[in-house]
Amino acid sequence: MEHPYTRLPARSFWRTAVAEPDAMDIGELWTPKFAIGQDAPVVTAGSCFAAHIGRALLEEGMHWYDAEPPPPGLTRAEQAARGYRRFSFRTGNIYTAAALRQWVAWALDEEKPPEEIWAEDGAFYDPYRPTVEPDGHASPEDLLRAREHTLAAVRTALTKADVLVFTLGLTEAWHDTVTGTVLPMCPGTVRGTFDAARHVLRNHTVAQVHRDLTDVLALARSINSRLRMVLTVSPVPLTATATGRHALVATTHSKSVLRAAAGQLADESDDVDYFPSYEIITGFPYRAAFYEPNLRTVTPDGVAFVMRHFFEALQGRSARTRPEPGPRPTTPVAGGEDHWCDDAVLDYYNPRPLPSAG
Repeated sequence: MEHPYTRLPARSFWRTAVAEPDAMDIGELWTPKFAIGQDAPVVTAGSCFAAHIGRALLEEGMHWYDAEPPPPGLTRAEQAARGYRRFSFRTGNIYTAAALRQWVAWALDEEKPPEEIWAEDGAFYDPYRPTVEPDGHASPEDLLRAREHTLAAVRTALTKADVLVFTLGLTEAWHDTVTGTVLPMCPGTVRGTFDAARHVLRNHTVAQVHRDLTDVLALARSINSRLRMVLTVSPVPLTATATGRHALVATTHSKSVLRAAAGQLADESDDVDYFPSYEIITGFPYRAAFYEPNLRTVTPDGVAFVMRHFFEALQGRSARTRPEPGPRPTTPVAGGEDHWCDDAVLDYYNPRPLPSAG
């Protein structure tokens, strides 16, 4: 008797797709909805995990578009410290769909960014990217000029790009009720001063994330009708949650919301695709093999495995090549990806310190 399950491929069944193969041989996890040519300009933005994508695109010989290159004379370390060449523009990490929508709306003059500036020890910091200039700006005017330069870069990137790859990181976000804006971090953790009457935590819902992503695509396509979007969800857990939930429960909630919103939008739009980097790293067939001992930082092997699936799917091949295992550290990682995750600083406020390595 014929029914919808009689002619499904092996990848549609858990036993043949997941349980029976070796975890490293699980393939066909992604069927790209549209081609991305070798020379097609690709713009990247998002959470700290998204910083890997631009580098991988360059290594693969593809066209990662950097709309805000560093000025001459900076060393690589200085470029990295000041937020250059991490994403296609120097916004710093963009963890939420709401923050991405805000940057795009500012860049396209749909909204005006507040001119508020945080002053500290004679230097000036941008509330909307407080870690991009670690030593601050020399004057408020310098800060606002630098922000305008970045907004111009966002506008240029969206105009030139064929594809925007955005990695969703969080649903928890601190909102400034005075300016009506979303902040990248809780004031007072890195810069600024926390004001409980002004700064409010909001945990974005599937509907809110979906709406913000929809708005981003509509705004961007108003200046570039050919733009398409690839969404991913960061596999990096929350460093800390302000919701009162256990960190594991809060992480599961946040990633589930992001995954649902991204999947819904991809199902609805021919111009939006979803790439399962989250599933590749966190799926239990892999048994946390791609995490450092802190169970947060994704190993270089994990990043390579994710990007191998990405590129081989684009090229019409199955990701069957095993990653070469590297040495695994035996103590919690202090650097690595967490070095660029702004929210990693929240662990500083954990009342229980990390165990010593001795």
